[in-house]
Amino acid sequence: MMSEEIAELYTDGSCHTQQKLGTWVAIVFTDKGKKVLSGTVKDTTHNRMELTAVLNALEYIKTHHENITTINVYTDSQYVTGLPVRKKKITAADFSVGTGNIMQNADLVNGFFETLQGLTIELVKVKAHQKKTDEINYNREADMLSRKLLRNAVEEIVV
Repeated sequence: MMSEEIAELYTDGSCHTQQKLGTWVAIVFTDKGKKVLSGTVKDTTHNRMELTAVLNALEYIKTHHENITTINVYTDSQYVTGLPVRKKKITAADFSVGTGNIMQNADLVNGFFETLQGLTIELVKVKAHQKKTDEINYNREADMLSRKLLRNAVEEIVV
């Protein structure tokens, strides 16, 4: 029998609303160490970036660490942490809202629900934009990396 392996994911997303440019960062901890994943996306929103960070981290775990079945995700996104609670309602409505239109981010939300299948996952809501302390705070690190990536991406557009 294989021993249970656990991963810890710290995720954050940022968005420049005027430029509709976003970035995401996921800091992944496994028994093999620390891995930082990141990306830049055009024509996006803040919620999409928050969810994209989590999805990319989960896909990384599934692809590179098949033995990991227990995952703790730390995020400051109420949107992301609230999705599992709303899953039954969302899927019963076939990803539609009261007006009959497809809900925002339906593609990512559906992918999120599919990705969660077969995993034991705990979504932990953490306080956003915490001040620096002596204690290592990986959510703060993810936030700082995401903001830096966004600043650099915006500067490239402006120049």
